[in-house]
Amino acid sequence: MASQRVYLGIDLGASGGRVLAGKYDGERLALREIHRFPNGPVRIGNRLHWDFPGLWREVQDGLRLAAQRYGDRIASVGVDSWGVDYGLLSADDELLGNPYHYRDGRTRGGLERAFATVSRDEIFAATGLQFMELNTLYQLLAARDSGSPLLASAQTLLLIPDLMHWLLCGVKAVEATNASTTQLFDPIERGWSRDLISRFGLPDTMFGRIVEGGTRLGTLLPWVAEQTGLDRLPVIAPGTHDTASAVVAAPGETTGDPAPSWCYLNCGTWSLMGVEVPRPIINDQVAQWNFTNEAGVFGTTRLLKNVTGLWLAQECRRVWNQSGGDYGWDELARLASEAPPLVSLVNPDDPRFGAPTDMPAAIAEFCRETGQPAPASPGATIRCALESMALRSSQVLVCLEQLIGRRIETIQLIGGGVQNELLCQLTADACGRTVLAGPVEATALGNIIVQAIAMGDLAGVAEGRALVRSSFAMKRYEPRDAERWREARDRAPAEMGIS
Repeated sequence: MASQRVYLGIDLGASGGRVLAGKYDGERLALREIHRFPNGPVRIGNRLHWDFPGLWREVQDGLRLAAQRYGDRIASVGVDSWGVDYGLLSADDELLGNPYHYRDGRTRGGLERAFATVSRDEIFAATGLQFMELNTLYQLLAARDSGSPLLASAQTLLLIPDLMHWLLCGVKAVEATNASTTQLFDPIERGWSRDLISRFGLPDTMFGRIVEGGTRLGTLLPWVAEQTGLDRLPVIAPGTHDTASAVVAAPGETTGDPAPSWCYLNCGTWSLMGVEVPRPIINDQVAQWNFTNEAGVFGTTRLLKNVTGLWLAQECRRVWNQSGGDYGWDELARLASEAPPLVSLVNPDDPRFGAPTDMPAAIAEFCRETGQPAPASPGATIRCALESMALRSSQVLVCLEQLIGRRIETIQLIGGGVQNELLCQLTADACGRTVLAGPVEATALGNIIVQAIAMGDLAGVAEGRALVRSSFAMKRYEPRDAERWREARDRAPAEMGIS
């Protein structure tokens, strides 16, 4: 290996994107941010979309900056993003419209409409996936039922990172970890569930080749290389679902034990809590608790629960700042830490919090309806949101331990939530477990580690996780206030129950 190899990780999140460089010298891995840009829903008429052309422009800008900074040291590039959302290509490779945003209202009632064709039990048996109206299946059924001309004209369906890979190298393929979020993926065979596709009357031909994370898709197209100043780099599919990449970088020991003693909590706009297991767990209890089996890299499975994360706090801050406030995250964390603890709790997954116009008002309304004091200040509101997230994590932990038949000793908290020390401590307190927080940029690191494995510079995930442990600092949080949290759990409203 050269003295230093640089891998470019393009990490697209629901609220922002990044182009990052992973610099590996054979002993340590360092991460450098090259370009950061905002992302979010764009309302066009009465529909929510992503600004996909804008994202592609920002990605090219980031690649151009990377070429200027690192030149011929760059070894490869790969993209990860959120799940479920997709774009459609015509037979002549035209992108048919801007991809819809998963919070668009067209899927409301989609579960019930789907169950009228294929039962809930049959869908779960075929996919092992949790039921959420935003899943790709229900988006496609909404398009089908509306007579969408885009669906009728589609030749190829690609998920968001696959679209980016297609733009980079011209190869049309869907990577398995993101395919598994569609609710049209067979987790045992690790391919499309053709039976479900047929029974729902969806165009079978648009569901093309599925590849595994670590696949070399091709090399940068000549015009992309020319526009960015890069060489004809290998384009590698990492675990393209952001959580799949983040789990690769979760620094727990890889033991091969089918029931690990640690779990991950990937905390960002969404919180995803789960364990890495060698094969899917598909049974009545998993279905009842609405857990999910999503594909991991290199043939593994991520058994997890997907719940609302920092979305409530993000939306509160947006509303306050749009109304003339100037709240930064550090100030909100300080105000929340000064607010009285465990006064009111909400269910972060309540439908009213999906896309309200006024999140602080929605939180106050929930509290009033459940006989609790409504938060009267920004600090109290953020404290309510963070404590509710922590309590939700404790509920998921209890269920997760029952599903794997083993006590989980340590929570590896990764992602943006690592930066919120109050949230980290509240999670340790609510769960009664040690929390190891870090790294923040786990998703980008996992993306880069899979690229390094594909390029032959790392032997596998275990070596990648050891590299994370030796390269990045973690902060340890021990549980406290057990009695206070026990009392809060006992008086929490019934609406906080797991679903």
